[in-house]
Parts: sequence; C-alpha cells; structure tokens
Amino acid sequence: MIWATGPKQFDLIKTELEDSGINGNHIEGIKMIPYIYNMEELMNVANVSIGRAGAMTVTEIANLGKPSILIPLPNVSHDHQLYNAKVLEKVEAAKIILNEELTGEKLNQAIEEIVLDKAKMEKMGQNALKVSVCHVEDKIYQEIRKLVVKK
Repeated sequence: MIWATGPKQFDLIKTELEDSGINGNHIEGIKMIPYIYNMEELMNVANVSIGRAGAMTVTEIANLGKPSILIPLPNVSHDHQLYNAKVLEKVEAAKIILNEELTGEKLNQAIEEIVLDKAKMEKMGQNALKVSVCHVEDKIYQEIRKLVVKK
C-alpha cells in the first residue's frame, strides 16, 4: 500500500504515529509519502484506489479502469467531490464513504469487500471504464478554439 498523506499532513501524521509507538518509515506493507508525482504510474499497478474525489482523481480512476473507495472532501464548494464520486458509484465502480462516517473498521470492511472478491474487483474496473472520457484535452482545446476563433 502506498499512502500519500499530503505534504502539509506528512510530518503531523508521522509524529502522531510515532507518539502511538509506530515508526512511520517502517510499517510493514505500507510506504508513506507526502505526495505522489507519478499518479498514473502507481494507479496502473494498484488493485484499488482509495482517496478523495477530486475531478482529476475520478477521471484518472475511470480512464485506468480501477475500482475505488472514495471519501469526498467535505465542505468543498457545492459538494463537488461528492457529485464526482457519485459518477463512479452510479455505475458500480466505486464505494463512497462519507468523511464523517469514516472509521478504520468501515474502511477495512470496504477494502475487503472489493479485494477478496476478484470478480467484483474486475467488474468495478470494467464499470469505471464506462464513464471514461478519452482525449479530454483535445475536446477542451476545440471548445476554447471555438470561443477564440470567431467564424
């Protein structure tokens, strides 16, 4: 498991773990890092993606066909992350856990429901591909061009 804490929280989480007697640099099976710069590369080899539900994250999950557990960041303008997550949940490609309902037990249960059922994991990945939008940068360019170049 690769755990990207976020740059601002890395030292805080590492200290909290150490205060609990856990060495954040040596947790068996877990690599804790502040930030992932090669997200697509890591997501390609991941079985399941667990994280927030920003637009780019949801897009990457869909484009790579990965099952996911999404925890939308609360208090984001107009609940955008929740609506992003629902795109994948609607096609049965993601499990949503609301931030205020998140517990270690609930997260572990969601992970086990997916990874211990290979058929479910594969189906969720296939479902994610159904909402994939390829070549989005070309579509954006074409729309900008329509606005800039008056016919």
